[in-house]
Parts: sequence; structure tokens; C-alpha cells
Amino acid sequence: MATFHFDLVSPEKLAFSGEVDQVDIPGVEGDFGVLAGHAPVVAAVRPGILTVTVDGSHEKIIVLGGLAEVSEKGLTVLADVAKSIDELDKAAFADKISDMEAKLAEKEGSELDRALERLDHYKSIQHQLNSTAMH
Repeated sequence: MATFHFDLVSPEKLAFSGEVDQVDIPGVEGDFGVLAGHAPVVAAVRPGILTVTVDGSHEKIIVLGGLAEVSEKGLTVLADVAKSIDELDKAAFADKISDMEAKLAEKEGSELDRALERLDHYKSIQHQLNSTAMH
């Protein structure tokens, strides 16, 4: 299988850099996979789990929004937050969800819609983290 270069960058660190077989990205307009030779594209990334495939092994990384760019040089994802599943504090993540739920009453209109959508993405990540498929 042909490989391509992938960089995953967050404000804190370079979370991943190297040659990969495939990257599956949680996109705002739907999840999508990138293989070598993918057409150039720029897409918004929603909170979710990004999967990097190298030599048949899969590394799952939590991203909390950002931007993905595919070019002739490869794939670059600029993530607001990027953490490997092992780095994530599940209790703190659950507390964040509870805090988001508590603040919903303060919001209305389109602000409420955006808060509900973000909360839904966080709950989806939590569900995936708690499922047996992640082990």
C-alpha cells in the first residue's frame, strides 16, 4: 500500500509526524478517510476520534476541532486539541461534559444550537471511549 506524510499539530505540540497508510478524520460535514493520492481538499474537523493506520496497526487520537488540509505534500491536521486516548483523563472529560450540560440553560437561539452540537460531539467521544471496541 502506498504511504503519504501526515502531520497532526496542536497548539501544545506536534502530536504525530510520519509516513502513514491511511487517516480517518471526523469532519464537520461527515467523517472521511485519506489515502495516498487523495485529491486536494481543506475541511473543518469536528470533535471526535481521528484514526491513523500504519502497517496495519491503528492509533486513535482525540481531536477537539480544527482544520485538515490534503495537498500534494500529504495531510496536515491543525487540531484545537489532540490527545492520544492514553493521555486523556476520562474523569476530567466527564466533568467537562457535566459542566457543558449545566451551562445549557444560560444559552438560547443559535448559541444554544452550537452548544448542543458540541455537547453531542463530546458525548459521542465519551461513548466511543467507554465501548469495548476501543480496547
